[in-house]
Amino acid sequence: MSGVQEPLEIKFRLFDGSDIGPKKYAPATSVATLKENIIAQWPKGKENGPRTVNDLKLINAGKILENNGTLADCRSPMYDLSGVTTMHVVVRPPSSERGTEKKALSKQKQNRCGCVIL
Repeated sequence: MSGVQEPLEIKFRLFDGSDIGPKKYAPATSVATLKENIIAQWPKGKENGPRTVNDLKLINAGKILENNGTLADCRSPMYDLSGVTTMHVVVRPPSSERGTEKKALSKQKQNRCGCVIL
């Protein structure tokens, strides 16, 4: 095996089953760069698209990839890298929706009855 690492061919599977890619990336490519590419290539007709890199989670082989990691870091020797690697994309809800969910949950907790009838 030579010291030169071949580019990895990756496609991104979106939540509705559609794909972005495949496209070749160098092993030194950061996960944050992958997320920026996903945002740039995001289909225009889809609702709830990501706005920032932090709105996306990338999952590869069951692991959530960190923004500061590289493709070389997340490679597994158990997988055959000669084909296309599929990474799953999860979009976090906008922060305004996340805040209302937390408020609703806290209200539910406050409205619980603590009565005991013997």
